[in-house]
Amino acid sequence: MAKKSRKQQSGGTPATVALTASGTAYTLHAYEHDPASPSYGEEAAQALGVSPDRVFKTLVAEVDGELTVAVVPVAGSLDLKALAVAVGGKRAAMADPAAAERTTGYVRGGISPLGQRKRLRTVLDASAEAHPTVCVSAGRRGLEVELAPGDLAALTGAVVAPIGRA
Repeated sequence: MAKKSRKQQSGGTPATVALTASGTAYTLHAYEHDPASPSYGEEAAQALGVSPDRVFKTLVAEVDGELTVAVVPVAGSLDLKALAVAVGGKRAAMADPAAAERTTGYVRGGISPLGQRKRLRTVLDASAEAHPTVCVSAGRRGLEVELAPGDLAALTGAVVAPIGRA
């Protein structure tokens, strides 16, 4: 995995800028986004030729009224009850998409767990630890970043917990 310089980041995003600034090793993957695709994550997995259990989607939920980021494999779904438990909360629900976009600074389908406008508490599904690298949105549709799950957890301050459902 090569570390990318700012020049190599054609059209850098807050996520890639944060990665570069941290000195974290990563690989950037660009693909042609199809606006008609029903699932951004599954589209990314297919376009990159990567197993859907290694491509993670970034979801924003509300846990006891506080926005919280959940990073789970695109091959499954988010267990809201498990997310609440992971952060010591009682109740979780998906956040309003407009609030998620406004708070993170990214558009739906391109929300990255990295470089968010306001740093939100983050939970990374424990299944990520089974892979040497995982892919997450790099901050826009059609752009993914591949990095070690430990680096992702460290950079986001994530709690690692079993929050995904197959």
